[in-house]
Amino acid sequence: MLINLSNHPFESWSEEQKHAAIKQFGIVEDITFPEVDPFGDEAYIDQLTNQYLDKILHLKPQAVHIMGEMTFCFCLIQKLKENNITCIASTTQRIIETIDGKVIRSFQFAQFRKYL
Repeated sequence: MLINLSNHPFESWSEEQKHAAIKQFGIVEDITFPEVDPFGDEAYIDQLTNQYLDKILHLKPQAVHIMGEMTFCFCLIQKLKENNITCIASTTQRIIETIDGKVIRSFQFAQFRKYL
């Protein structure tokens, strides 16, 4: 099982990304990414990541797709890795087109990459 902890629910992923996730991990389960208080200090981040660590460990995933607020992600990734949980990010290729003077940016899923 892959846990998706990001601001982009599995249903909103491209077909390519969904296919890659199912092929590699079977089931994908969303956990809503928290609203991280920008005024919270390091103790706040530690406490919040402990809450999410407990939720995730209870589900016993093969991996966690984690993308979002950087200090939260960094702290939680460290804790997950200490518990032998693989953490991954999705990578994309940025495509830029200029149509009638307007710049249009789109992103195409490329692969999942492990956090080292």
